[in-house]
Amino acid sequence: MTSIFLQAFIYLVAAVIAVPVAKRLGLGSVLGYLIAGVVIGPVIGLVGEETNTIQHFAEFGVVMMLFLVGLELEPKMLWAMRNRLMGLGGLQVGGTAAAVMGSALFFDQPWTIALTIGLIFALSSTAIVLQTFNEKGLSKTEGGQNAFSVLLFQDIAVIPMLAFIPLLALPKLIEQAQAAATTAAEHHDELSLVASLPGWAYGLVITGSIIAVVVGGHYLSRPLFRFVASSGLREIFTATALMLVIGIAALMSLVGLSPALGTFLAGVVLANSEFRHELESNIDPFKGLLLGLFFITVGAGINFSVLLNDFTIIIALTLGAMAVKALVLYGLALIFRIKGSDRWLFTLSLAQAGEFGFVLLSFSLQNHVIPADIAQPLSLVVALSMFLTPGLFILFDKVILPRFEKTSNDRETDEIDEQGTVIIAGIGRFGQIVNRLLVSNGVKTVVLDHQANQVDVVRQIGTKAYFGDATRPDLLHTAGIEHAAALVVAIDHHEHSVELVKYVKHTYPKVKIITRAFDRGHGYQLRQAGADIIESETYHSALEVGGHAMKSLGLHPFFVEQQKTTYKRVEERKSDKLYAAWKDDSEEERFDNNYRDLFIRLEEVMAEEMKKDRSDKHSRSERGWTPPPKGYTDTFDDDQPQVN
Repeated sequence: MTSIFLQAFIYLVAAVIAVPVAKRLGLGSVLGYLIAGVVIGPVIGLVGEETNTIQHFAEFGVVMMLFLVGLELEPKMLWAMRNRLMGLGGLQVGGTAAAVMGSALFFDQPWTIALTIGLIFALSSTAIVLQTFNEKGLSKTEGGQNAFSVLLFQDIAVIPMLAFIPLLALPKLIEQAQAAATTAAEHHDELSLVASLPGWAYGLVITGSIIAVVVGGHYLSRPLFRFVASSGLREIFTATALMLVIGIAALMSLVGLSPALGTFLAGVVLANSEFRHELESNIDPFKGLLLGLFFITVGAGINFSVLLNDFTIIIALTLGAMAVKALVLYGLALIFRIKGSDRWLFTLSLAQAGEFGFVLLSFSLQNHVIPADIAQPLSLVVALSMFLTPGLFILFDKVILPRFEKTSNDRETDEIDEQGTVIIAGIGRFGQIVNRLLVSNGVKTVVLDHQANQVDVVRQIGTKAYFGDATRPDLLHTAGIEHAAALVVAIDHHEHSVELVKYVKHTYPKVKIITRAFDRGHGYQLRQAGADIIESETYHSALEVGGHAMKSLGLHPFFVEQQKTTYKRVEERKSDKLYAAWKDDSEEERFDNNYRDLFIRLEEVMAEEMKKDRSDKHSRSERGWTPPPKGYTDTFDDDQPQVN
């Protein structure tokens, strides 16, 4: 028992240290787990022979992950994405598998091994790519959305791959495994429901098992979850979720199918269940820990002597595999007309192997499809390709993207043939609302945006906009900044918005500058640059949502309006004091301890003001707001909105 505690402690310490460091360096959590395994395994030698045993247990994290993937695949969503999902994703998996298989055949590998290697390297790292997209704000780009479609198809494709790979088993390896299994069988009996069944009966059992999962998941799971949920005990619901996943995995194992196949199918069946989100929240922590443990064992099991002995070959295989994937992806980007920098984002983001590559590699080894002397170098190739992925994103950010931005800027700016009372810089989601409000009230506007795609989109819906960079003085002059009454700054780039405000306020001091701020710090910078009116993009909507929440708790609408007014008044005073403290701080550390202490004290003032009885201290604005008479809301149905 003591040794088990020590081993568990070693694995957890390695994960706790390595994963946060890897994420800070932009490497992602998966690489963090792999690095942790490498350190405690080949480097330090704290873990050893027990790694393979732990890996078998940790593979259940993969089963849970596929269950969660199934939960995300609502039929409506899949149908809406069918073109990119099946077309782009299917061609990527098939094309990459064929290209890698051809390369393996060129090196005289048997076709079964070559095909398996092709399937392994057809997959990319969902964890690394999606995390990087979120961190860099690339998820909504055309390249990011197409990459997501491919990743989703790859996750689905893992299921048939797990079912197909055992059919490629090599006879020689099977004979060796049967000999070993005969020896092991003397000490252990493996449970199976289909061991001695004829072929027709085996087919019936498999069909019946799949039907049981589908029918049971659709009709029996809901009454079960309702019964458990009625107890009000969260831990029992967690136990039920684990029971469901473990039970289906056990059933699939008993009939000789992949446990991952059964749990994935169950996840798809439950995707429309009202308990879907509760299942996700209960299973996800277990999945994360077991999957992390699986990646640690992969790292711990890497044989560095193989890397050192065949360093040149392994590096060449890694770069070659990534190059083959990149060529296939680039070709698909051309076919599907993914343009500009999005084409390169799509190509480079998916050029690596993925975490499922380790799963398929381990699965292939267990099912005697790939011999160990080939599996070890391939695991190094998969790991190294994932290690190189952050470098591909750096290449995109620093080299490729600037060139395309320069090319986009080389497009001739539109000839501005009119001048407006208000100039709007930026026609994104924020600028569109401002422009629609002004135009609908007869205010003449001139809209500028430096993103050609955005300008083309708004033109399609009848909004007049000009392609051009609003930070350029010549374009502002052409748009009539000298005679404009106001400039609305709604561009998405923090630094550019501050520079624009600073330039216009210095050159055209009579122009009123109205701008939005992304956060408090950005607002301070805009205020320092000279903006006349600054509005936080979340302030008013958050205040309204808070007010509605108070009303839903039964508080009187008049009292809610009073508290909102108090909040606004105190927030305005607080903003001035915090801005003064922010200006006094050093340039290197704007938010120092003095600022934080002041913020905390002002929050205490806010709480004190909210507690005061203000029934006889209405402001002028409040006097104009007449409280509803007693019983006013009773005259309305519950489903009608209240009048504020």
